[in-house]
Amino acid sequence: MTKLILGVDVGTSAIKAALFDSEGTEVGSHSEEYSLLTPRAGHVELEPATYLSTFATAVRGVLERSGTSADDLLALGLSAQGETLLTLDDSHQPVGRAIVWMDNRASAEADEIEAHFGRSVIQQTTGQVAMDAIWPAAKILWIKRNDPSRFAQTSKYALLKDYLVERLTGQLVSEDSLLCSTILWDINTREYWPGMLDYLGINEIQLPAIARQGEIVGTVTAEAATELGLPAGLPVSVGGLDQACGALGIGNASPGIFSESTGSALASVTIVEGLSLDPEGRVPCFPAAVPGQYMLHNFSTGGMVMRWYRDEFCPAERQIEEIAGVNAYYLIDQEVLQVEPGADGLLMLPHLQGSGPPDLDPYARGAIVGITLAHKKQHVSRAVMEGIAMVLRRMIESTTVLGVHVDEIISLSGGSKSDAWCQIKADATQTTVRTLQDAESAACRGAAIIAGVNVGLWDSIHEVAGRGVEFARTFTPNPAYAETYDRLFERYVAVQAALAPLYRSVDDSTLATA
Repeated sequence: MTKLILGVDVGTSAIKAALFDSEGTEVGSHSEEYSLLTPRAGHVELEPATYLSTFATAVRGVLERSGTSADDLLALGLSAQGETLLTLDDSHQPVGRAIVWMDNRASAEADEIEAHFGRSVIQQTTGQVAMDAIWPAAKILWIKRNDPSRFAQTSKYALLKDYLVERLTGQLVSEDSLLCSTILWDINTREYWPGMLDYLGINEIQLPAIARQGEIVGTVTAEAATELGLPAGLPVSVGGLDQACGALGIGNASPGIFSESTGSALASVTIVEGLSLDPEGRVPCFPAAVPGQYMLHNFSTGGMVMRWYRDEFCPAERQIEEIAGVNAYYLIDQEVLQVEPGADGLLMLPHLQGSGPPDLDPYARGAIVGITLAHKKQHVSRAVMEGIAMVLRRMIESTTVLGVHVDEIISLSGGSKSDAWCQIKADATQTTVRTLQDAESAACRGAAIIAGVNVGLWDSIHEVAGRGVEFARTFTPNPAYAETYDRLFERYVAVQAALAPLYRSVDDSTLATA
């Protein structure tokens, strides 16, 4: 039988495993969800064992559903969220829970690090435009200051994908696209940043070895084969950052393409050939999935906001889904379509866990502005979608300032399934939005592509990246709504600026979440 590449994407709230043949075509997939733990405001965690068990279930699920034997696998490629930090003891066992990427408990530590080094030095060294509480450097300093026992027990610091690579192969290895937002790594030298390590009181021995994106870094051990349902000896590719892999998976492998992904996070990616540092200090630059390439990459909370809204405010829709099988998000779409663009003046700032670039502010919080007795639930539904569309418009605006022309948006991930949301994005940005056929496994495909190249299945990444990529739906902007969304965008920017000082004056350290 034809050998297959297994691509696994470790997302914020789910792990997806997908199989790809020698043409780069998906032949099966399976997803498994998990729920994050939020013990108090600003804290987002998960037990490391949950990641491992979910990984194993997703892998076994795709093999069973596709009728594939594990022996038919040629290689495994990994895609994963950045910034989720684990601390490991001398035996490489986790010390405490994983601190998930969106956790922003380390706001004070981020401020301290930025004050010490300065934004300019941080950007010139790492490609990131400023310190943020989500960056692992800030999280490590928080642990040192607030959990000294954990700090003392920690022999190794690892990102989530690094930890999975270690559990699979016995080798603790990371790579460029994941490391650049740790603020521990120098984007110019591809080595760890000595000045930052010294400031945090850690050393290079406590950090993963550094590989190139997609490099084969080991094979599945006998122990991992039993635990995770994979064949011993299977080559493991270190893979890449989920957004980098997702962009590659839809063919965004060359300059001139702008893609956005509305999954748990909203993220935009456009490829550039060389290191590109925004002189205004707004848009971060990351290594892309293809070694030697870079990407301008904005990100903020996205679909996670819609999931929160569904879970907390849409019990009827969820009940209908459970009883009748009609997707709750589809029902929310129908509510949105009952309201005209602009939601009759209702505006939402969707910063439920801080805001990311280009308006980086870990202190940012969500807000609903302009609500009246005339507003109904469907207005709120629309305001949620429009608020995230305003963030997308800011991402486009900040990218075009750097000389990147955006004449269409390629939309992927869960948000691209919603016709209502895609049309809102088109109208709000006055830019055509296009979705892709069978793009739900884009990050898995990107990880599989770079793994396949590194085991010799394909000669080059570009050879296969665009193969079989087909557009599914096109959403043309309605010029009649341009003025409405221009006004909404002006309000969004103004309200965000007006509330910024208030965010910093709110002490939510005593607030707990269920």
